[in-house]
Amino acid sequence: MKYASLLCVLCLVLLANTCRKKAEAEFLGQTWLHSYEEDEDDVLVYRPNTYDFPPSRGRTGFALEQEGVAKQYAIAPADGLEEHIGIWEYKDKNTIRVHIQGNGYPEQRYTMEVVSLKDNVLKVRIKPEVQDE
Repeated sequence: MKYASLLCVLCLVLLANTCRKKAEAEFLGQTWLHSYEEDEDDVLVYRPNTYDFPPSRGRTGFALEQEGVAKQYAIAPADGLEEHIGIWEYKDKNTIRVHIQGNGYPEQRYTMEVVSLKDNVLKVRIKPEVQDE
């Protein structure tokens, strides 16, 4: 009986790890664009850049790569996308810390709490990090 309980716990740990890897594969390495029409209060909605968005005057977005590289996409002066590079890391299970280097633009540090990721709809809360001086 003791070994059966140990086996059940081991299976749960492996299953949780597999679910996290599946979620990471769905989330990381993909370009996410802001679907601002779907925002709800402080929850921002993002969809993959392959989604058929309604017409708009531009969309911001981001991509997080496996190696800790963060890419933030802002609307460029000529209405295209302008890429800003930074780094990211996990703060905890559902929160990511992002630091976008300045390179001529204001430096940004914020946390992104993943509220949900289902059917290629990513919902997040973004909070600026307060800098200690």
